[in-house]
Amino acid sequence: MKFIESADELRAAIASDQPAQACSCALGSCAGWESLAEYRWPQQQMTTVGTLRDVEQYEPSFEEYHPQGTRYDSPDAPVAVKFFPYNRCEVWHCSQCQRHLLRYTEFGGYNVDHRVRMLTPDKIVD
Repeated sequence: MKFIESADELRAAIASDQPAQACSCALGSCAGWESLAEYRWPQQQMTTVGTLRDVEQYEPSFEEYHPQGTRYDSPDAPVAVKFFPYNRCEVWHCSQCQRHLLRYTEFGGYNVDHRVRMLTPDKIVD
């Protein structure tokens, strides 16, 4: 899987000739981080673009980046490539709606929570 390590690389990786559309599948809007059970993930229409997780780094940082006072779950939160949770994400492309999405798994105690967020170039920062 291709490692995407900067905002510029991520923007280039999601550049597309086809405009994104509103999705009518199980994903929904996913404007901010949303929990999405594994059975709802439409694997057949998804393609992996790359990963933001550096395999050379054993434990990525949990530090978040919110210079405008946003929160983790805010749709307006910046996609800061080297910060949590983005530094643990894979980048996916949906063939149905042409959107790009970020996906990672939150592990807490006995709970496993798959989370998804729509990716838009204007939110990507280093």
